[in-house]
Amino acid sequence: MMADEVTSDGQVTILVADDTPAIVRMVVAALTKASYRVIVATDGEEALQKALVERPALVVLDVMMPKKSGWEVARALRQNPDTKEVRILMLTAIGSDMNAMTSPLYGADAYLDKPFQFEELLRVIGQLLNESKP
Repeated sequence: MMADEVTSDGQVTILVADDTPAIVRMVVAALTKASYRVIVATDGEEALQKALVERPALVVLDVMMPKKSGWEVARALRQNPDTKEVRILMLTAIGSDMNAMTSPLYGADAYLDKPFQFEELLRVIGQLLNESKP
C-alpha cells in the first residue's frame, strides 16, 4: 500500500460506490466496525472523482450505477497512472457467470455476487489488501 492509502492513525481507506442506500449503510457499518476509513459515492462519476482525490487502497464498486457503471469506473481507474494500482472489488446482482466473465475484463481484482455475506466481504477485502499487485 502507498502512504496516501493509510490515514495518520493507521486506518486503511476504502471507497464504497453503490446507489442502493440500504447496501451502502450495511457495507459502511461492517467496514467501519472492522476499523476501515470509509468514503461513499452513490454514482459512478462521484466514485471516480472521489477515487482520484482520496486515493483509497480499495474500491468496492456496484456494477449498475447511474452516470457511469462500475465497469466504466474500474476501467478508468486502471487507465489512470495515479489509480492503476488501487484494488477493485465488484459487487453485483447480474449473476455469477456474467460477473466471472466481465469483472476481469475491466480490471477488477475480485467480485462478489449480491446478496453476499458480510463475513465473505471482509474476507475478500482482507485478501485484496494483503496481496501485492503483479
